[in-house]
Amino acid sequence: MELSERKQKILAAIVETYIRTGEPVGSKSLMDVLPMKVSSATIRNDMAELVSLGLLEQPHTSAGRVPSHAGYRYYIDHLMGARELDADSRRKIEAAIGDGGDPEELLSKAGEALADLTNCAAVSTTPTGESARIRRIEMVPVGTRTAMLVLLTSGGLLKSRICRSDTVINVPLLERFYNVTSTQLVGKPLADVHTTAMQTLAASLGADAFSLLPFLAGVAELARDAAQTDIRLDGQSNLLGYRELEENAYELMEFLRNGEPLNALISNNRDDVQVLIGKENKYRQLERSSLILARYSVGGEESGTLGVIGPTRLDYAKLIPSVRYLTDLVGRLLTRSVRDEE
Repeated sequence: MELSERKQKILAAIVETYIRTGEPVGSKSLMDVLPMKVSSATIRNDMAELVSLGLLEQPHTSAGRVPSHAGYRYYIDHLMGARELDADSRRKIEAAIGDGGDPEELLSKAGEALADLTNCAAVSTTPTGESARIRRIEMVPVGTRTAMLVLLTSGGLLKSRICRSDTVINVPLLERFYNVTSTQLVGKPLADVHTTAMQTLAASLGADAFSLLPFLAGVAELARDAAQTDIRLDGQSNLLGYRELEENAYELMEFLRNGEPLNALISNNRDDVQVLIGKENKYRQLERSSLILARYSVGGEESGTLGVIGPTRLDYAKLIPSVRYLTDLVGRLLTRSVRDEE
């Protein structure tokens, strides 16, 4: 869609004014914010054309205009421009999430920080996925026939479980377990480490099959758990403060509480930063909302997602850099954590 420079400036001014005030924008108020001198009549004519193009809408009770979902999209793609996060905002984000640590604790801090900084609902997913690989497997005896299994993924995620056996856990058994797991399992994708594969592996071990099968089955259960994406939400109550969301607030909260549809939506994101505006979302419950989603990488591999959910009237120019910076920071901290474990 081609717009003249004047229409572009009028559309940008309407979007930015509406984001700031939440009130429909009229031609007279635009005269004060436009960078060039234009008559009120000319502005009204251009606004009418922007309405006919589907970039602006006119609320029934107002003479002013508001951006449509297509108007927001045009603004983001063509008018907003790249903006760096200011130093003060970077310091606030860094202070909120600290120096790293356990991935789930780090993502918890990141989600809380994102909700507080943006006044939106924040969503985050664990660094998981079937493509993630097993980085390390530990077995720690806690009794004569009981041990704790610990699995570390390439995304930095730790999973553990207690495993019981009919066989006494002694040094030779531990050595056999470490020999098998280090040569047969470490480095494999989580998707390849399932119950059937572990049964086949145990059957190939001859005399060790009976003693190792319970622990290999435990590793398969840990791999299954680690491959599942856990989704976390913070700051949902922030959404209740937006009058644009009042009409479908209950539906929106139920949608977020369900988790599964949101997880599917996030899983389809393959962009570094993705913005979904209103009806661009395939779910009816999100047609008045926007999502800003960014993927983080651990050790060079895409691992999870961070983002915010709010009304379509979001300050995209501010929030997109904030989400991107926080996501990059989480990826760096998780990568460092994984390397420290090596």
